[in-house]
Amino acid sequence: MATFESRIHALRIEPHPNADRLELAAIGGYRCVVGKDSFTDGDLAAYIPEGAVCPDWLIAELGLEGKLAGSRKNRVKAVKLRGALSQGLVYPVRDGMIRGRPVAEGDTVTDLLELVKYEPPIPIAMQGEVRPVHGATLHYDIENVKKYPDALQEGEPVIITEKLHGSWCCLGWHPDHGPIVTSKGMSDRGMALILNEANDKNLYVRTWRAFEAAFEAARTRLAGTERPFYVLGEVYGRGVQDLHYDEPNPAFRVFDAYVGEPGRGRYLSADEIESSLGDLFPLVPVLYRGPFSTVLMLKQTDGATALGGRHVREGAVVKPVTERESPEFGRVILKSVSGDYLTRKGGTEYN
Repeated sequence: MATFESRIHALRIEPHPNADRLELAAIGGYRCVVGKDSFTDGDLAAYIPEGAVCPDWLIAELGLEGKLAGSRKNRVKAVKLRGALSQGLVYPVRDGMIRGRPVAEGDTVTDLLELVKYEPPIPIAMQGEVRPVHGATLHYDIENVKKYPDALQEGEPVIITEKLHGSWCCLGWHPDHGPIVTSKGMSDRGMALILNEANDKNLYVRTWRAFEAAFEAARTRLAGTERPFYVLGEVYGRGVQDLHYDEPNPAFRVFDAYVGEPGRGRYLSADEIESSLGDLFPLVPVLYRGPFSTVLMLKQTDGATALGGRHVREGAVVKPVTERESPEFGRVILKSVSGDYLTRKGGTEYN
């Protein structure tokens, strides 16, 4: 599961391609634009990721008053500076200390820097009456390949699908709770929507109503009548996010599925999803299947959506054809996000 955190890293300094007075501070696969000679190779700094809401003192210390995103100008967002994508901020470690506390490479300093993750307001169509179903929901997120640039091996058989910009939706069933319909935020909190009349206009409940028969057929086929089963997909279209893919009404495409108790079951492989769910649900577009290469992944990350319309592509999701685990972050499934998507104007990120 993707984590929001700020850690201490040893920086690599690279030249800016278009500006003599700027440089790039590299953290894994991320790049942050910094002033020339602000850092040298090996300097320690805290990496502050995109989506971080920063306290006033930190903004002032970095000289960024009025320069960040959001109505309060305190949120870190990807920007292009002189043509180079800058993702996040770097806060220097001075004399081995941050705010009077000794720190070392690898330390987590999220609380020390008083950072919190930005959570967008929830639109009315995504709100609803909920019930607790603790232990019966999935905690699901996908790490960025820039955080783990060596997790995928060159030549490894992979499948690359388009990452759609909509709202994460889980349609599930658990023997202790019956049908489970959640958004990402609800699922993380162990909550599910109540399937009642008051929720009939809810985006996720409407998706359940539209695909209930398909879900039950998939559950019978893959999990039987007793085992928990979950289908994960993206709800997208006009009124969901700023990118609507020329869909006049909310649509749904599946990108993953899970059989068994959360934390003790398994995700279906890409081949299983295609063969077992492809005749029941629309699936996210497959962009590539074959040997992995970083160059090829980056090529599939950018450009226009494969769904038609004029929208920029959000990015791509890469996973091995054969499911496997990483000792660093668990299941190997990674996203590569388009710089044009990150820096678009008027973007929404509702969960």
